[in-house]
Formats: sequence, C-alpha cells, structure tokens
Amino acid sequence: MTAVSVPKSTSFDLGPARALSCRECGHETPLAAEYACIECFGPLEVAYDFGRVRREDIESGPRSIWRYRGLLPVPSNVQAHPNTEPGGTRLVQADRLAKALGLRKVWVKDDTGNPTHSFKDRVVGVALAAARELGFKVLACPSTGNLANAVAAAAARAGWDSVVLVPSSLEQAKILMTAVYDGALIAVDGNYDDVNRLAQELAAEHEDWAFVNVNVRPYYAEGSKTLGYEVAEQLGWRLPEQIVVPIASGSQLTKVDKAFREFGELGLVEQTPYRVFGAQATGCSPVSLAFKEGHDVVRPVRPDTIARSLAIGAPADGPYVLDAVRRTGGAIEDVTDEEVVEGIRLLARTEGIFAETAGGVTVATAKKLVESGKLDPDAETVLLITGDGLKTLDAVAHTLAPLATVPPSAQAVLDALANR
Repeated sequence: MTAVSVPKSTSFDLGPARALSCRECGHETPLAAEYACIECFGPLEVAYDFGRVRREDIESGPRSIWRYRGLLPVPSNVQAHPNTEPGGTRLVQADRLAKALGLRKVWVKDDTGNPTHSFKDRVVGVALAAARELGFKVLACPSTGNLANAVAAAAARAGWDSVVLVPSSLEQAKILMTAVYDGALIAVDGNYDDVNRLAQELAAEHEDWAFVNVNVRPYYAEGSKTLGYEVAEQLGWRLPEQIVVPIASGSQLTKVDKAFREFGELGLVEQTPYRVFGAQATGCSPVSLAFKEGHDVVRPVRPDTIARSLAIGAPADGPYVLDAVRRTGGAIEDVTDEEVVEGIRLLARTEGIFAETAGGVTVATAKKLVESGKLDPDAETVLLITGDGLKTLDAVAHTLAPLATVPPSAQAVLDALANR
C-alpha cells in the first residue's frame, strides 16, 4: 500500500515529528497515543520533517540526549521540565579487549553511566517528554528490570506517579533499585511476556497511564537512536564499520541502524557502509534462530537464561532486526550462560568495565563472531554495553571470591600472592 501523506498535527509540540507511519503498509496517521496501524494492525513509528540540521547546532547543545532534540519526538522546551538528563556516556577505546578478541580496533559504548545505570534512561526520557505533551498523568511499564529502574526514577524526578510491573523472578538488585523511588511496583508470577500482556490490558483500561513501551511505544523507541547518534559523533562524525548490539525486543538494534541512516541522509556523516550484528543468549534466542534458519518470522520461545534483561521470548521488533542485519551484511549469534559469564569477566579484566549479563552477551557474541569469521578482524568495531554489573551480581557470584583470607600480616599477604 502506498503511504498517505498526513499534515503535521498542530495539537502537540513534538519537535520535528510529523506523523505516525506504519512499518508494514506505510499508512500515516496524525500524532497521538497510538501504536498499531488502523489499516493493517502493523506497528507504528514516528515520521519526521527534519529540515536543516547542522553539526554545530548539535555540538552546542547540552551533554545529554537533548543535544539531539531536533531529531526526536519531544517538545522544543523539553529541558524546561525536570528529567534525569540521560545520555552523554563515554565511548571507550578498548585496546586490551580488542587484543583478547582478535580485533584490530574496538570501542565500547559504556552506557552504564546513565542515571539508573542502563540505556533505558534514554528511551524513558523521550517517552516521558512525549507522554507529558500527549496529556498522560502516570508513567508505567512492564519490564525485565532496567526499564523498571528508569521509569520509577524518571517519574520521581518529574513528580509523576508510576506503576511498574515486573516478573517476580527478577534479580533482587533490580527490584530494590525500582522500589527505592517509592512508586507502585507490582511483581507478577510469570515471565516478561506474561507481564507484557497484562500491561496491554491495563493500558486499554486506564487512558491516563502512559505505558512507555505499549501505548507510547513509537516515541519511546526513538530514544534508542541517541546511542547511534552519540557513537557517530564521538567517533568524529563518522560511522563505525561494524557494531554489535544486544537483542531483547530488538528495538535498540533497529533504532541504532535508523540513527546511522538519518545522520547519513542529513549530511552529518559520510554515508559509509556499516554492518550491524545482533547478540542473544541461547536460552532466549528466537531472533538468532530465525536468522540462522533463513526465516522472516520469529517464533516465540520460553526464556531460560541468566540474561534476564534480554529474556523476551516474543520480541516485537524481531522481524525488523532480521531486515536490518541482512540489509547491512551482518549476522546474529547467541551464546550460552557460561559464555555470558566469561564475557562479563573478560570485559572487566581487560577494560575495567563491569557489565550486567546483557553486556556479557555482547562481548561473548563478539568473540564467537570473530572465531566464526563473521566479524571482520580488521574492521573498526563498536560494542554496546547497556547496563551495569551491579544489577546482576548473582550471575557472577558463584565464580568470584577473595584470593585468600589471611591474618593481618604482610608476610601472609606475600605468601598468598606467591601461591596465586
């Protein structure tokens, strides 16, 4: 079906956002709290009229995601409202990790430096700004953990109420990190897909609740573009040759790809080729399986992995991940829980960065992709590390302990070191 041009809504100030466009049939609808196409029930995403965007305008902006506000569906005065100011995280030149992996040049995009120590602060920042403009009063979400932390914190900062639904089996650290903000935290007996279905029911019943990854999902998802924007800007306004991205719902990978394409189309970077690679844990790897089998449809699975932040058995963006990876010439791989733990430890001992299990998936997958010849060892590579290891201590606790317990004696310390 041919896309229908829709005039930009005058009801909302959402910056350059023009309309919502169906990712399947192309039908456009005015900006609103909608997430499914009325023509084919396909998912909606934000369509823009960017106008002229210059590097110097971005560089003069705040050191947060709001330096890219001219590329996001947020009000022009977004900084005037209290928010957690996410983004601006470091890009680390990881030479020791590169050597261990057998790659010439590796950069680690370390998003553990966000306000609640994961990239989810980015997407929630955009979702909250859009939700305020759309007239919502409560911030809500179903979550595997990191999103729960980000929603609870952002709501507290903004003075909003929050409702957060999580699987009861979630890591204790993530439960505590959500509860401390004193919103409504509900643990649900079931996995993430069960929690997500419950959230969709509640979203239909409570019109003033903004479920960030349900009824305002098109706006929320755009926040992940800022990861791609920052990588390109931090590399000196150029695109990496290859990038490895963890897959949960798949939205992050597709939006990083969208960010690279937008920067190229706007003339902010040279439109050089790049390849996108996806990383999953074997215990929840429906997109990896579909890629390896050559399928276009992603069949749901029941998650069974320590990488709980990636444990989405029915990833909403799975088919679009396959499209992006295949279009760019990348690949998708999965790794065992044992490899995840080794990935966490490898990153920690080579670069001093402690990642949660999702980061272990990214590093271990990069290692596997190099060994299988899918990652080019001579190409500049970026690895996305999206969450802090302090959130998933239980994943590595059984592998770590003091070298020795000794009496308060210098000689005892030296003896312990000698026996190392």
